[in-house]
Amino acid sequence: MAVLLLTAPVASAEPVAAVDEKRGRLLYLQCRACHALQPGGAALAGPHLGGLLGREVASVPGFSYSAALRAQSFRWDRARLDRWLEASGSMVPGNSMAFAGITNAPDRAALIAYLAAATALPAIPAAPVVAPMASHPVP
Repeated sequence: MAVLLLTAPVASAEPVAAVDEKRGRLLYLQCRACHALQPGGAALAGPHLGGLLGREVASVPGFSYSAALRAQSFRWDRARLDRWLEASGSMVPGNSMAFAGITNAPDRAALIAYLAAATALPAIPAAPVVAPMASHPVP
């Protein structure tokens, strides 16, 4: 039943950006059983997606990745994520992710747009610059 809702066409009366965000959020419902958006949540079947874009493949500490995925060497970008979401088994044969894939390219684009926004990690503030202390004590 939920799959029918996830594959239903989106009304075109809304602006494209709003459609993508809403559509991506709906499509993420398929992912949330196995993947948290950010680190620190409950342990699930898949690694958290926090900081996904730009992250090295198979790099979440403490998660037990398949040998096939550990043997890969790349950073997740939109193009690789698109390919993965279309058919992870074709992209990395032998990986252990049980996911049929999303054949519809606009749906994958909407999901990737949502994930890019929802999994971005907060920027780490730069350390404050401290002026050197005077070499002689103050009287």
